[in-house]
Amino acid sequence: MKARSIAALGERHAPPLAHARGNLLVRAICGAAPGPTLSVLIYHRVLARFDPLRPGEPTSEQFESRMRWLKANFDIVPLADGVAGLRNRSLPRRALAVTFDDGYRDNHDLALPILVRLGVTATFFVATDYLDGGRMFNDTVIEAIRAIDAPVLDLEADGLGVHSLAGDGAREAAVRRLLAQVKYLPHARREAVADRIAGLARAPLPNDLMMSSEQVRALRRSGMDVGAHTRTHPILAAISASQARDEIVNGRKRLESITEGRIALFAYPNGRPNVDFTAAHVAMAREAGFSGAVSTAWGAAHAKTDLFQLPRFTPWDRSDWKFGLRIASSRWSSEAQIADEAGTASTASANVGGRVS
Repeated sequence: MKARSIAALGERHAPPLAHARGNLLVRAICGAAPGPTLSVLIYHRVLARFDPLRPGEPTSEQFESRMRWLKANFDIVPLADGVAGLRNRSLPRRALAVTFDDGYRDNHDLALPILVRLGVTATFFVATDYLDGGRMFNDTVIEAIRAIDAPVLDLEADGLGVHSLAGDGAREAAVRRLLAQVKYLPHARREAVADRIAGLARAPLPNDLMMSSEQVRALRRSGMDVGAHTRTHPILAAISASQARDEIVNGRKRLESITEGRIALFAYPNGRPNVDFTAAHVAMAREAGFSGAVSTAWGAAHAKTDLFQLPRFTPWDRSDWKFGLRIASSRWSSEAQIADEAGTASTASANVGGRVS
């Protein structure tokens, strides 16, 4: 069944689906996918209240509602069990795993209690250099734009244009444009530009956005899994092989020191095959001794999927039935884009615009 026909079927059945949280159609489509299939969802933050500068991030209320719906309609498994199930061809019919990227404090403070309460095991991929008071460049940009007391942000001198800040909508658009431009700059240049924008805020920016080492340990103690996400969240394809290996290996070592346990899974920063990482980085992850790794290519994993290039995405739909149909269509799609020796450009990524994964 093609993704288009699935979507059309959902549109015809929209009224009952919109009012029935236990969605039989979604369950039937997902359960009928050929062979072992694993959907992997990616989250970054769970917020106490809606943030107009981060409109794609769910509030804790929305997150709990979505987790309840997923638990009622899918077989939620820890990602490590999903990887083992793909290897052994022994997955539940509607297998789905939940993951978080980067290591935000609200993962511990807001998402963790919900996950524990519902009995859902998630995997948290942590960029280690930002723990204990650090701040990622994208958050520096977002929080600076929130704090700047001016109607316009002029970055012409930096080659980044002029941006209206007249209202929340304009500020959110400025964030998207700037992050899309800045995230692919060389690391030192990226940090310098973020610091320059921060200087225009003329106010201290928050330094408590990321988890502490103790909070990472608490995730493990609560039954969650922790995965590696490098040290500084670089675009691996933009740095040298030795730098990339250091990021992959030493980010893992730091987490193993913090958690006093094995770190088995890895997430490629930003995650687009042949754009953000290449086949060489896949080989590095294998050589480092991980059991599997995830990208941000759109789709679901099947029996023949490379366990070191598992696709991962989260539908953007607010309604549960549309969210479910988006997952269902991905389970019937062809194999997700992967990094290969030819370096063919990826066109199937879920990571678009300014979001950092």
